[in-house]
Amino acid sequence: MSMPQPPHQTLSLQQPQLLVVEDDHSQRQLVTELLQAEGYRVCNADSVPAAILQLQQQPDIALVFSDWKLGSLSGLELLDYCKAHYPTLGFVIATAYGSVSHAVEAIQAGADDYLAKPFKRQELLLAVRKGLRARSLRKQNQQLSAALSEQQQLVDIIGHAPCMQQLFQRIQRISGTDVTVLISGESGTGKELAARALHQLSPRRQGPFIALNCGAIPESLAEAELFGAEKGAFTGAHAAKAGKFEAAEGGTLFLDEIAELPLSLQAKLLRLLQQGTVTRLGSHHEIKLNVRIIAASHQDLAVAVRDGRFREDLFYRLNVVPLHMPALRERSEDIPRLLEHFLQQHQQRYQQQAPALSKQTLKQLLGYRWPGNVRELANRIERYVLLQDEQELLAGLQPEAGQTPVSGFILPPEGLAFETLEKSCLQQALQRCDGNKAQAARLLQLPYKAFLYRLEKFGLTGGA
Repeated sequence: MSMPQPPHQTLSLQQPQLLVVEDDHSQRQLVTELLQAEGYRVCNADSVPAAILQLQQQPDIALVFSDWKLGSLSGLELLDYCKAHYPTLGFVIATAYGSVSHAVEAIQAGADDYLAKPFKRQELLLAVRKGLRARSLRKQNQQLSAALSEQQQLVDIIGHAPCMQQLFQRIQRISGTDVTVLISGESGTGKELAARALHQLSPRRQGPFIALNCGAIPESLAEAELFGAEKGAFTGAHAAKAGKFEAAEGGTLFLDEIAELPLSLQAKLLRLLQQGTVTRLGSHHEIKLNVRIIAASHQDLAVAVRDGRFREDLFYRLNVVPLHMPALRERSEDIPRLLEHFLQQHQQRYQQQAPALSKQTLKQLLGYRWPGNVRELANRIERYVLLQDEQELLAGLQPEAGQTPVSGFILPPEGLAFETLEKSCLQQALQRCDGNKAQAARLLQLPYKAFLYRLEKFGLTGGA
């Protein structure tokens, strides 16, 4: 008769651990027995201090089922303690003094469910299951947030500016899918880092991440480089060669500077995106692929389409979900954090400790417009760590090198109609950019949302 016991004990140890907090002995015993009958492991306490001691001694407690009134203290005070110290813990509260106000107070304080005494066995079990499900979701969210934070650090994407937080949220939402992404942004803003983040946070993270700069390969070799070639397909093809698409099988292919891809190859890329197959140069055999495509360009592809330099159908096929990397001047509040990051990174890389930057130097770095964006900042900090010369660090950061000084504009003695000037600037920017609002905002060096606000203020409309 001892044979069935070990599996039964093993099974019970796998059940969630619950804590019942009730100052009435008979009620505490009844609830404990009901939950144990369902296979739960149950410990109990008769007061808030005793419950806190149980929580400290048994870290595997998954849910607290507490009475509202517990001597001089209350279940609500125990709930506050649990939310502060065990934020994922499930919590169900019950009281003989059930009222709507108590229920509202408990739920607002963070309880997962509320029961009014006397309650039925099924009501108790449903409330406990609801609390355990809520705990499971909180733990998953906590793990996802931690993973996202870790992966963001892994790929060096740093930023607390609102535009960067929106970018992180967008990356998080689409990273788990295979959707094609088009990343835009000026040179040096970190488009490849965003592509790596999408890969690292995706189910494809164990697969390869292949990055290819389309503008860095000769046009004569581009087809073989991308799509592969069979032996003898062209002079010098002494053996069959897999292209980048095949190399990225099961992973992600990042096509940087996609606007540089020749029109003839744009047609082949479009077919690959539509059919999911690739044909090597010199072959008629289609190879089925499982590859996620992420493309990027510092050029405005909509303008390239208009100018006939880029296929319209390919643009729409790539631009399923657009991501825009903000310029560093659009998130200047991130510069101190980036300075600290790059200083630590390069000091560790070169095993050199650089002197702290002076306040005057920091002021100049914060006031510079960084036309080369994060890449320029990283390169300058690397140079500073190696040379430890602030003058070298600041070389070329004068206003005339990167920006027009404010003093270049002289207010007329008679003054001016500022709103008329503002409206005129907005209209001219839209006209110069053919109605493209994003480009016009950059031309005026305004955050995109601030630009839209000003358009609405003056009742102006534009294109995309």
